[in-house]
Amino acid sequence: MKNGTAPPPVSEEQSSLPPDVGTMRATARRLLADEAELPNPEELETLTLLLRGHLMVVIPEVESVAGRLPEGDALCACVKACIEEARVRLCREPGWTLPAGIAHARLLARSVHALADHYESIGGHR
Repeated sequence: MKNGTAPPPVSEEQSSLPPDVGTMRATARRLLADEAELPNPEELETLTLLLRGHLMVVIPEVESVAGRLPEGDALCACVKACIEEARVRLCREPGWTLPAGIAHARLLARSVHALADHYESIGGHR
């Protein structure tokens, strides 16, 4: 049996990658684009889960970057409001019909898109 040493611990900064806002935007576009086709129930479930996952990743990232903005700044207030709206949408349950599920997923997609915009505009991508 070979004796070895454990690898050195990885700092939190080294282990976290920035969110992939390009993928997040592409997922949101699948529901928000003018030419978007309506998804079938299976596709809708997948898209909804993807959007929820994107929000769970991007909310803390945007929150972290927004924490560097001056308190009382209009942009800071806007970002915080967007984060809170996304959290509210995450807590809501979609309706039981396909149209209600699509409406719910579109709200999630709008939050994903808005938070991706904020992430980039406040310098989170650097």
